[in-house]
Amino acid sequence: MKKIFFAGDSICYHYDITRYPQAGIVQGLALYIKQEFKVFNHAMGGRSTKSYIEEGRLDAIAEEIETGDFLFIKFGHNDEKKEDPERYTDPFGSYKDNLKKYIDVARKVGAIPILVTPLERRNFLDAWKLGPSAHADYVAGMKEVASEEGVALIDLYTKSRNLMEEAGSVETTKWFMHIEKGKYPPYLEGIVDNTHINHTGAVIFAGAIAEGLQELGGVYAELLVDGIGVVVEKKRN
Repeated sequence: MKKIFFAGDSICYHYDITRYPQAGIVQGLALYIKQEFKVFNHAMGGRSTKSYIEEGRLDAIAEEIETGDFLFIKFGHNDEKKEDPERYTDPFGSYKDNLKKYIDVARKVGAIPILVTPLERRNFLDAWKLGPSAHADYVAGMKEVASEEGVALIDLYTKSRNLMEEAGSVETTKWFMHIEKGKYPPYLEGIVDNTHINHTGAVIFAGAIAEGLQELGGVYAELLVDGIGVVVEKKRN
């Protein structure tokens, strides 16, 4: 059985029932992947490309990954944090250097790396238009790495922006952690979080990754069950 590994942050992390309804995008993507592939989610919240490596998490993947496996690499949210030197990376310097280390881990054993640009935050300026993104330079840096290294890339950043602007500000509150007070035990005080997603958002944005795999074709499309698509109800008239 071939394996699919994920290296990433809180957007990819697998949340259990104690954090419901929060979910990671890999939980949604599992619905799109054929059963003959085993998913190993090594994502951990709060990590950047830098801190993930320094904690030995990439080493743990290196010990398990084998020829023909896949390694999805999705970072950016925490690499942006200039106030935290333990996590911050320069988008056109250390961020790129670190991404190449993940790629090398896959390639050394004949596995297939896939870069995934950061999920956009829900930062609407009005009912239909998102504002400028803190991710932009990291998206550009990752795309440069994909070109330099000849690695497949799924532009989740652009796809998620398009999905959100198509659905609009009101509808997208159903995809993120907008929780009313008293509804769920882990969030009794309520929460408004425009970065992290719930189960609905995980399925929708995982659909965007699945769409990217279809677009890449070949061995990438072969990961997917038949008849998949982006699951989103379009609200704009």
